Amino acid sequence: MTTNNNHLTSFKSRLVSKKSKLKLYWSIIRPIITYAGETWILKGTIKNKLMVFERKVLRKIFGPTKERDGTWRIKTNDELDDLITHKHIINHIKAKRFIWFGHLQGMPVERMVKKVYEWKSMLT
Repeated sequence: MTTNNNHLTSFKSRLVSKKSKLKLYWSIIRPIITYAGETWILKGTIKNKLMVFERKVLRKIFGPTKERDGTWRIKTNDELDDLITHKHIINHIKAKRFIWFGHLQGMPVERMVKKVYEWKSMLT
């Protein structure tokens, strides 16, 4: 049995439009990667790994850029960020935190999550 180490080969296909590939990424892949992300502590190393993963996917989706002289180059991080209108994965997780905080504020005080959130330590 052979395995394919490159799990992103379907994003290279020219048979699927960029729009469809982006929809697949936004609706299936990103939610899986960021599951429960609103509870994460986003340290620098985690942020970096998430951004590297996302850029790798986006480079597969958008492909290289053809220069005026006919040469090809990969898109820069800034170009990718512009293409997705700055809706990168870290901003997505931060937005999920605000949504979670809103849910938390509206919870009844009997809920365990609300009790833990409002708990005051005797050590402080």
